Amino acid sequence: MTEELIVVVLAVVVLLGGGGALLLRRRGRAPEAPPPEAPVAEEVEPEAPVAEEVEPEAPVAEEVEPEAPVAEEVEPEAPVEPALTPTQRFSARLGRARESLGTSVAAILGRGLTEEAWEELEESLIAADVGVEATMELVEGLRERCREEGVRTGEDALSLLKEVLRLELGTADRELARRPEGTTVWLVTGVNGTGKTTSIGKLAARHTREGERVVLAAADTFRAAAADQLERWGQTSGARVVRAGEGADPASVAFDGYASAAAGDADLLLVDTAGRLQNKTALMDELRKTKRVLEREAGPCDEVLLVIDATTGQNGLSQAQAFLEAVDVSGVVLTKLDSTARGGIVIAIQRQLGIPVKIVGLGESVDDLAPFDPEAFVEALFAEVAQDVDLEEDGDR
Repeated sequence: MTEELIVVVLAVVVLLGGGGALLLRRRGRAPEAPPPEAPVAEEVEPEAPVAEEVEPEAPVAEEVEPEAPVAEEVEPEAPVEPALTPTQRFSARLGRARESLGTSVAAILGRGLTEEAWEELEESLIAADVGVEATMELVEGLRERCREEGVRTGEDALSLLKEVLRLELGTADRELARRPEGTTVWLVTGVNGTGKTTSIGKLAARHTREGERVVLAAADTFRAAAADQLERWGQTSGARVVRAGEGADPASVAFDGYASAAAGDADLLLVDTAGRLQNKTALMDELRKTKRVLEREAGPCDEVLLVIDATTGQNGLSQAQAFLEAVDVSGVVLTKLDSTARGGIVIAIQRQLGIPVKIVGLGESVDDLAPFDPEAFVEALFAEVAQDVDLEEDGDR
């Protein structure tokens, strides 16, 4: 009985041992799970391209490069013209007048101071629009100076002629009048087509650049285009424009212009007026009324500027006479001086009209409307011709 019990116990132990081994073998399959972890480690590899994605940020820094040309754009701000002296400026723009008058005079005087030369000099000055009466007086005065001072050469005679012209032009007051305080008033008149409205716009641009507050009154209500043109200049220059509808009373527009300028503490009021010639009587009556109404509110106009086109020559002087009879003109704005070969018109204006040229137009740009400089004008008119006189005299010897 005891032996049988031992056999049973041993059998149980054997069975338990085998089952445990089997159980251990079945449980030993669990460690097979780690192999899938290998791909997990491999999944870290795609993170490398993430670092590469930072590279597109480099072009962002390159976008700063377009700023370099901005600095270069400052270059056009350095204008060439303002660096020129008045004489150089006139000389550069009076080529046509110099070729016509200066070269002609040089050739005449270079042949000797004969009676024929004096007659030719008169013809040359008249052709240059100096005017007949003014020419006769100038040439006679030059001949007398040559006799008194014993001048025998063309070069010396040319030097004397330049001196005579400087004296002729240099006595007038060419400063544009300004008020010590309050709004300065400039009334601008002249025939349409002379560059009147453009001259007003250029004057406005110059003074706004100098820091002044400028108001433009569009009192030329006969032409709607005149007010539109003035408004464009106002936008360009930064000046304020006062206008009314076509056909409105010009005097009323001028009055409103001053009221607006005074209310805004403006430094300068520029009044554009009509310049039609279809009915001179009506036009001049209208101009007188405009000036009268304006001065009733603003006091006497500081300047009444008459615009004359230099290319019209003596015809322009005839047209100007009507304006002189209507209002007291204080100065002339001579436009398109660079476009004419008749530079003597400057002398004729002062001689025949009795008023000085204060402003001249020397080109199309804003800066080409310049104060008139008699010294620079005379030098430019005869620039580089003294050498021609010497050459011709050398050939005669």
